[in-house]
Amino acid sequence: MLSPLELERYDRQIRLIGVEGQLKLKRSKVLVVGIGGLGSPIALYLAAAGFGNIYLVDSEDVELSNLNRQILHWTEDIGRPKALSASWKLRRFNPEVSVEAIKCRAEEDILRRFIARVDLVMDGLDNWKTRLLVNKVCVELGKPFIHAGIYGLYGQLLVVVPGKTPCLHCLIPKPPPEIRPFPVIGTTPGVMAMLQVTEAIKLITGYGIPALGRLIVYDGYSMTFNELKVARKGDCPVCGSIR
Repeated sequence: MLSPLELERYDRQIRLIGVEGQLKLKRSKVLVVGIGGLGSPIALYLAAAGFGNIYLVDSEDVELSNLNRQILHWTEDIGRPKALSASWKLRRFNPEVSVEAIKCRAEEDILRRFIARVDLVMDGLDNWKTRLLVNKVCVELGKPFIHAGIYGLYGQLLVVVPGKTPCLHCLIPKPPPEIRPFPVIGTTPGVMAMLQVTEAIKLITGYGIPALGRLIVYDGYSMTFNELKVARKGDCPVCGSIR
């Protein structure tokens, strides 16, 4: 059941998704891997929407150069673990949700343990090697994975539902070269994170049409959105054998 406070807090979205939809969000468990430029607004809007159980995994501490985009971390947080910085604010922002923060590297054994416990995984990462690992574990465990990647004023979104859609490995079979530090306008991860959470709400509640089989491409330089249809590859070593 939703409490009177929850009914008031989520009133505007309940008018769309209904009480049953809000209860589905409340019962859901979501893992956010990486609490930086993407992960910060992802986590904030998951909490705002009322996703009931949010797990945060990040190994890094807050740095000054993070603060043009990583909105859950403030100047006084410099030097603090990002997972703890974010979890403290999320609990104060919405005490109706449960937040568990873990400072650790996203290695395969850790990912398997947490992904097995959740309904959905959100990509808040900044490197392709770990993204492809998360994709692999999600596919093997049958858990939806909402990927986004950013660079400068560019972003891309892919919703992975194992057995139904192409996985990230179908699209990117080898990790692209990493550029560190890479340039980024602070609004870019915000735009992509909002799209990710929108897709998460749709997947959990059943309201709306998820962007399945489509790569959504954002170009902030020219302010355009495009989509590319993508298909599963039968020979994909990650998802090709899943039916």
